[in-house]
Amino acid sequence: MSKNKYDFEIHNLGEKSVPSPISVSNFTSDDERIIFDINLSNYNEDIKTGNPPTSLEVAGPREMLYFDPSKVKAGIVTCGGLCPGINDVIRALVMELYYRYGVCNIAGIKYGFQGLIPGFGHDVMELNPEAVKDIHSEGGSILASSRGGQNIGKIVDALVRMNISLFFCIGGDGTMKAAELITEELTKRNLKIVVICIPKTIDNDLPFISKSFGFDTAISEAVKAVQCAHVEAKGAPMGIGMVKLMGRYSGHIATLTALAQGDVNFVLIPEVDFDLEGERGFFKVLERRLIRRGHVVILVAEGAGQDLFCREDNAVETDASGNVRLNDIGLFLKEKIEGYFRKTGVDINLKYMDPSYMIRSVPANASDSHYCGVLARYAVHAGMAGKTGMLVGQWNGSLIHLPLKTVTSERKLIDPKGGHWMQVLESTGQPPSMKNN
Repeated sequence: MSKNKYDFEIHNLGEKSVPSPISVSNFTSDDERIIFDINLSNYNEDIKTGNPPTSLEVAGPREMLYFDPSKVKAGIVTCGGLCPGINDVIRALVMELYYRYGVCNIAGIKYGFQGLIPGFGHDVMELNPEAVKDIHSEGGSILASSRGGQNIGKIVDALVRMNISLFFCIGGDGTMKAAELITEELTKRNLKIVVICIPKTIDNDLPFISKSFGFDTAISEAVKAVQCAHVEAKGAPMGIGMVKLMGRYSGHIATLTALAQGDVNFVLIPEVDFDLEGERGFFKVLERRLIRRGHVVILVAEGAGQDLFCREDNAVETDASGNVRLNDIGLFLKEKIEGYFRKTGVDINLKYMDPSYMIRSVPANASDSHYCGVLARYAVHAGMAGKTGMLVGQWNGSLIHLPLKTVTSERKLIDPKGGHWMQVLESTGQPPSMKNN
């Protein structure tokens, strides 16, 4: 692996000269790093070529801080779609800032970045331990959210006007890109405001992060939907239970759900193309399976099979955040499957379920709730130390700092030739390819 393939260096606002008020047995040094790629062959190649192995900065409380806690005001914003665990993150941020660092001035920005634009007229919420004490038992976000880009200059103007020193952004890929632009504008103006992100993507598709919060809960809830689909499929002759799950560009939720619940027979994901017609196409394979066993369970990620749609005007529509509006692969497959079996004279019973918004809105489970707290506390440590333009994540078993510009440079996708997809094929029994050529 090339030494320069990725830039993992973290920017600091300046010298840390304020002693930390928190008491811990061991503080973390900026010099503490972990190896990025633990593959031995890549490690040895770096050594042979004289390059130090690519490494990541370890997260944790610093002994000396950049900010004086008594003079700090923090701001917290939640952006993009809802996800289990957002309230857990907000609560942990507030509790860590208030009780551990003595930061008592914390502003909750309502409705995403809109809350920083005066024209929208959204109120700012005062956050303190009393305001957040019970929110971890609720789904959604106490601050609410919104999609769509806002003027970066006006966002920075608002941060200055509100006298915010620490700006915590909870969001996914679009939020990370916006936070990167905010950081660049702050740097251009030489403003001493840190921007720290806590990665929120239920699809788990951010690179260099082992797992994003909310993902465990999403799997647990998706498994319940699959169990219902399986019961429905078995409860009627030639029964088909089909569940559509989240996953615009990656099939992580669909594949983990299938592996966690062994009754799935087909998993369709964005990374693996498939044909509908033809001897090796999905319909023929589905028909053979249905005749052999009498029932089938299908999992389809929302971004799968987009190449199957024909748009006469070739127009690409986008939502307020600039994301391409996906065609509804679930309803499309439902209609196509029913049409195919009508032509073949086979009477099927197809039940279709889309639990996506129910999954997004539930409270976090115990595993995610714990993880949310860890990410939030380490985000506060980084912010108080003056680190900026970064997020906190987990990699190779350690909490680490990642620069936003690196995280937004690519997506974490499933390798169709990798071991994870091979496990899915082994679990489902579906063929490695459903393409005719």
